[in-house]
Amino acid sequence: MNTKNLLLILIVSTVVLVARFLPHWPNFSPLASVILFSGVYAKNKKYIILPFIALLFSDFFIGFYHWGIMLSVYGSFAIIALFGLTLKKHKNIVNTISASLGSALFFFCLTNLAVWFFGNWYTHDFAGLTLSYTLAIPFFKNTIMSNLLYTGLLFGSYETLRHLIKNPSLLFNK
Repeated sequence: MNTKNLLLILIVSTVVLVARFLPHWPNFSPLASVILFSGVYAKNKKYIILPFIALLFSDFFIGFYHWGIMLSVYGSFAIIALFGLTLKKHKNIVNTISASLGSALFFFCLTNLAVWFFGNWYTHDFAGLTLSYTLAIPFFKNTIMSNLLYTGLLFGSYETLRHLIKNPSLLFNK
């Protein structure tokens, strides 16, 4: 077992847990970025479950909602973890940004489809589906902004630290 890697994933999962209880804009969350990060950097694939445990734990306190909508949220995050596993093999700045934006788009499409399908806020016709997506655009903007911010912070910090640890002379320029 790689305890340093487990500790890293535990720390970022704790960030998710704490962030869920702090005041924030709707859909402005580090969760998708942490799951993407876990997919890329978890040396043991089992560690990817840790952010999901943090999400489930926080849902016990924040409250559960319709099972179909919850399934779409958790399912979206599972797909984002798969994005991370794919990104691991092709990691560069462009692919990381693309995965971050793709994660936001996938989450938006699947969860709003579920809200329309399982919820009772919209008529169950094309007009209701269109309205569901239209009214979700402000939330989508927040998702995009948070994904880009947190992905940049997580991946950028990790790669910078990794590079500095491998090349400590960069810290002490004479």
